[in-house]
Amino acid sequence: MTLIDFSDPKELACWSSINDAVMGGRSQSRMHFDPAGHAVFSGTVSFEYDGGFASVRRQPGDLGTAKASAYVLEVCGDGKRYKLSMRTDDSFDGINYQCAFHPPAGIWMACRLACGQFLPTWRGRVLHDQPALDPTHVRQVGLLIADRQEGDFSLAIRTIGFELATP
Repeated sequence: MTLIDFSDPKELACWSSINDAVMGGRSQSRMHFDPAGHAVFSGTVSFEYDGGFASVRRQPGDLGTAKASAYVLEVCGDGKRYKLSMRTDDSFDGINYQCAFHPPAGIWMACRLACGQFLPTWRGRVLHDQPALDPTHVRQVGLLIADRQEGDFSLAIRTIGFELATP
């Protein structure tokens, strides 16, 4: 089932960049529409001034999915590792549930991320005293590149969907 469909260019108006500039870094990113009918998360990760991450995040909204067991992204990568992030509140900063995925370069594929794989984090650090992700309460969705991957990046994305748990 589709949660976010990037074939509509109007969807991109709901997304904004949040890069390491919030801590003095120089990384840059953007989300743009490709005329082929999908979005592209792209930019440059820079280690300058202790930087090292770039991200985009969708504005808060009702993105909760009762009984979801996994999220599924239809993506075409560049060989780098990315993370899908989920927030269960509307705050700018706070607990962020993240799950990494590593699509091969140049191939459209579905990346399945089980809800149980998402780790609660705060500013990139795993929190061991927080509950697991509850997909019913998701309010924000984002994409992130970090993990010491300096240089240009580009991730094409058609959809973010979810699978329902089987009874």
